[in-house]
Amino acid sequence: MKEIIITFPDGTKNAYPAGISGIELADKLCTESSSLLAIRINNEVCALGTPIDINATVEPILRGTKTGSDVYRRSLCFILAAAAHSCYPDVRLLIGHSLGYGFYYTLESDKPLKSDTIQQIKAKMRILIEKNLPIKTDVLSYQDALVLFEKVGQTETRKQLNFICPPKITVNTMEDYSDMYYGPLVDSTGKIPLFDLMPYGEGFLLQFPSTDKPDSLPVFEDIPKLFGVYSRYKKWGKQLGITSAASLNELIHKRSVDDFIDTAEIFQQKCIADIADQIYQRKNVKTILIAGPSSSGKTTTSKKLSLQLKALGYRPKVIELDTYYVGREMTPKDQFGKYDYECLEALDIKQLNQDLLTLFEGKEIQLPSYDFVDGKRYYTGKTMVLDTDDILILEGIHGLNDKLTPLVPQEYKFKIYLSALTQLNLDDHNRIPTSDNRLIRRIVRDSRFRGKSAADTISMWSSVQRGERLHIFPFQDKADAMLNTALDYELPVLKVYAEPLLRCVSPLQKEYAEASRLLRFLNNFSPIPASSVPGKSIIREFIGGSEFKY
Repeated sequence: MKEIIITFPDGTKNAYPAGISGIELADKLCTESSSLLAIRINNEVCALGTPIDINATVEPILRGTKTGSDVYRRSLCFILAAAAHSCYPDVRLLIGHSLGYGFYYTLESDKPLKSDTIQQIKAKMRILIEKNLPIKTDVLSYQDALVLFEKVGQTETRKQLNFICPPKITVNTMEDYSDMYYGPLVDSTGKIPLFDLMPYGEGFLLQFPSTDKPDSLPVFEDIPKLFGVYSRYKKWGKQLGITSAASLNELIHKRSVDDFIDTAEIFQQKCIADIADQIYQRKNVKTILIAGPSSSGKTTTSKKLSLQLKALGYRPKVIELDTYYVGREMTPKDQFGKYDYECLEALDIKQLNQDLLTLFEGKEIQLPSYDFVDGKRYYTGKTMVLDTDDILILEGIHGLNDKLTPLVPQEYKFKIYLSALTQLNLDDHNRIPTSDNRLIRRIVRDSRFRGKSAADTISMWSSVQRGERLHIFPFQDKADAMLNTALDYELPVLKVYAEPLLRCVSPLQKEYAEASRLLRFLNNFSPIPASSVPGKSIIREFIGGSEFKY
């Protein structure tokens, strides 16, 4: 029998028969088997039951880690789908966007959703978990997969197979229920003990633990404005009949996607125009503060909003918050000893507020510049003054935090939060995470304009997200308006640029797992050429060729 060499995290190497699985290696990988959710084989995330038939370096994927949380949540979604199908086999369960530490779901039915319905599904989930049922990974032929998804009523998954046509389809099976997910699940339901179902909107929330506190469920914090933005886009998608990757692919293959692109751009511009109208109606707004996470399209949104404001009689002027850095010698350092340019203390709040008040009094200020090489602020003689019809735009991650502008009266400020919140799903049970949308945008932009590889961008993404959780997300509910900057046709465009970059990430690199996952994700979309993207589109901020000057 062929033998392979397994290398463990502590550096020890042992010989095993080829085909051994992570389940059989559990004792070597983790002292507490209930915390072992999956395994990393040569930097690829795999289910514990995956046979290992080559020499490999293996690592455990545990609860309380980012990857472990992904596996936990994906497995919980599978258990919910199985329970819903058991209770209501003729009703489609539809996943929506994330809301706090939860996913929003609806049931496609002519009848209003009752609390008894939610409780029945919840009780069934509890039973499935208490039984500690095995979750197996099976491989079906293409034909058998078609039959399966038609049988269980998953029309979007079935339709998607018209556009991705592999000879073998990997599905997950528990008892007599099978479903398809785009990543590994746990090996048994008993490893998913914590969850809750909570009525919300026209559906319910599937709640799960946070990564930092995997043994408890966090208190739900509602953000009605964000849900309202999502609902508006979801309604729009339903009206157009484009709610999934499959329906978008169908448009692309019929060569009728150009009208959808124009409609998506016009709808987003309409949302920006609505915000401009809100600002105009407030009358006394003197500064607009725009904030959003990385790659949410802040720069292009500022320029598009400026055009709308000009149409209303304003003359927008922009101050770049980066020019107000305190200087490298005064910049705080993070827990790793690196300069923390994302913290509020990295900005000269006193000077910024003094300049803003001076401007609002109609007086002139000296505009600062910042030398990122020397880490020093300097002045070039450039000045600014605000006339009667002028309005100031400030764009930066702290825009929603009133500690940025403590001396500016509230009635002078209008705060806008941006989020790339696509209303599309991959299919009924697989969502498109907002963070994936932004990460792919950033991978493309970093490569084209900053000379970074996909591995470089992926490696620092966790740090970027940590900054967002600290400095942006806690202030979402402080926004006067929220704007969705995602365009539902953008992933087929970004795919053309991102796939070659992701394929260059080596299995020897830690970032390979994420690169592989993103490649599988992008495989769900048929490509759209960049020539189809309008010159003023937000997408141009990431792929280049914008009619705006940055």
